[in-house]
Amino acid sequence: MDLRQMEYFVALADEQQFTRAASICGVTQSGLSAAIRGLEEELGTSLFSRTTRRVVPTDAGLALLPHARGMLAQSAAGRDAVVRATHQLSGSLRVGAEQCLGFVDVPPLLERFHRRHPLVDIHFTQAGSHELTAQVRGGELDVAFVATTEHVSTVRTTELGRRPLVLLTPPDDPVAGSGRIAWSQLKDREFVDFRPAWGVRSLNDAAFASHGVRRRVRCTVDDVHTLLDLVHRGLGIALVPEHVASKPQAEGLVRISLPQDSTPQWVVSAIVAPTADPSAGRLLDILALERESRDAELVAEAALN
Repeated sequence: MDLRQMEYFVALADEQQFTRAASICGVTQSGLSAAIRGLEEELGTSLFSRTTRRVVPTDAGLALLPHARGMLAQSAAGRDAVVRATHQLSGSLRVGAEQCLGFVDVPPLLERFHRRHPLVDIHFTQAGSHELTAQVRGGELDVAFVATTEHVSTVRTTELGRRPLVLLTPPDDPVAGSGRIAWSQLKDREFVDFRPAWGVRSLNDAAFASHGVRRRVRCTVDDVHTLLDLVHRGLGIALVPEHVASKPQAEGLVRISLPQDSTPQWVVSAIVAPTADPSAGRLLDILALERESRDAELVAEAALN
């Protein structure tokens, strides 16, 4: 058993879905599946009960889970102890993030930063991307993780990734049987969408306006899971980033693609204020190292396959 297998095992146990677990770990689904199979072969037993929609830990998997979490915690604690012994940092770090960005999981990132730099006082704000961008530009936040490309020209920006937008509908919706639809088919449809402060809302509004398609936003929310719940209940359809459609809470909804050449990309970035505390750079260094490590694993897996 190695730490990479433990990371994949814990992610799959938590998410109960290969697609989402692979996304969180930053690996291909085939790479994660191969690692889990190798672990099961090494232990001589099945760790998950697999169905077409979910994977659930077996009794053996549940027995292994606390030990796997302990191995990962001990590994992280060891690395962080070395950093603390050689790099003392103090001060205050003001961080903001929009919910459910996909390319960065902010709470574990802040946990890792806190372990390495316990003398830094962390202040965390969760809000829409446009609100966060304004706070970074105004010097109220040091760094923010946002899903917008608007109004970021005066701050340092690092793109973390991008995904297409897709349509989510209940299974009984009139367009649910379509694999791909045209923008004109959405004319006068009722939607569930986020508040205007969210990056995806302005992206959606601009997309419909550019295609001359009128829509009605029936429900406005400030939470991804509430949006998915309202779509499940037939209160509207939704245009969301692709990774949101892969969440367990979206199970049972129908994902439909829009024309690739006319559908905007949802872009996630880290933005840093010109007057940011030096600790903001350390936070992004931790994120960059984790991303580089995962990219190296992907290259290694591709070479083996």
